[in-house]
Amino acid sequence: MQQVTCIECPMGCTIEVETENGVAVSVKGNGCPRGKAYAESEVTCPVRVVTSVVRTQEGRMVPVKTSKPIRKSEIFAVMEKINATHPRLPLSIGDVLVRGIEGDADLIVTGHAKA
Repeated sequence: MQQVTCIECPMGCTIEVETENGVAVSVKGNGCPRGKAYAESEVTCPVRVVTSVVRTQEGRMVPVKTSKPIRKSEIFAVMEKINATHPRLPLSIGDVLVRGIEGDADLIVTGHAKA
């Protein structure tokens, strides 16, 4: 039995998940269907949206994130790709900097360049 704290909403439900052969077979304590799905994912293949900043060729910092959650096991590889990315200005929120940075997740601009 594994215990996780759900982060899908402010309730923070404590959810117990029983697994067999890497598959969730029982989920208890979730207050909603989103909590159940989160707990199942968290114990079988945890994922996260990666947020960071990239330095433009002009030396300014731009906030970015992955367009979809990626596997936690791939975060360091994705960060290497993010750190190697140096786009040119101008950039707009929503611009795709790296297509397919991991699987079908893209790296997108989430804010304006800061000095």
